[in-house]
Amino acid sequence: MDSCCYLKAVVLDWAGTTIDHGSRAPAIVFQEIFRERGIEITQAQAREPMGMAKREHIAAIGSMNDVARAWQDKYGQPPSDDDFDSMYEDFLPLQKKTLRDHCRLIDGVAEAVRECREMGLRIGSSTGYTRELMEVVSEAAGRQGYQPDCVICAEDAPRGRPAPFLLYEAAMRLDVYPLWSIVKVDDTEVGIQAGRNAGCWTVGVTRTGNCVGLSVEEVNALSDQEQRRLCHEAGETLKASGAHFIVESVTGIPAVLDVIERRAARGELPI
Repeated sequence: MDSCCYLKAVVLDWAGTTIDHGSRAPAIVFQEIFRERGIEITQAQAREPMGMAKREHIAAIGSMNDVARAWQDKYGQPPSDDDFDSMYEDFLPLQKKTLRDHCRLIDGVAEAVRECREMGLRIGSSTGYTRELMEVVSEAAGRQGYQPDCVICAEDAPRGRPAPFLLYEAAMRLDVYPLWSIVKVDDTEVGIQAGRNAGCWTVGVTRTGNCVGLSVEEVNALSDQEQRRLCHEAGETLKASGAHFIVESVTGIPAVLDVIERRAARGELPI
């Protein structure tokens, strides 16, 4: 595969994009911390804000009409910032424990990243996880052959996705500019929005990500027709958030980079 002249870096998300097929770990823990307070939330509610920094994610769930109403019924008032802070404190140790069982590299990621490097690209990563949580994830990913050039965590920016600041930080760490020379790969709506807000090319991931929300075993147990339907719906969701391209998994990224490189050579920008 030819080296890129215009593109300089790919910045990849973690859960649902490079590890943890279906982004299972965070969804499980979000449900658990609300359950511990007597509030049952659905998988869909747990997943809707996925990609945000985790404290903001908890607050977004708690502000949903159905969840806030259930909280009001139980406690006589809506959830407060103190409630969200308390849940976030409980979230971190439980997420750290859960992550140990959800750090498997998604099939084909290491090989796809190797192809990207052979094209002359730097490999960055960004996440809504804290650095403490990412120590667990990064160590496990490294043992499986994936080590990006930088890992940008929630506390590395003044605000999480969909704000573009994690990508600005990644660009500085990678020493890469302009921002249109970066391709942001993510399986969440806010991750794609962050890429667009930063002025990057964006690629949405369907089959392995949050929008489908299933483990590899669960996906493979479905009929081909059902798999296609779920991937199509996920793709439409990510396109609506601004994704320039859609792939089922990171294995499709090298081919997309070829297309973007040709478009960049013609002077096209990711507008």
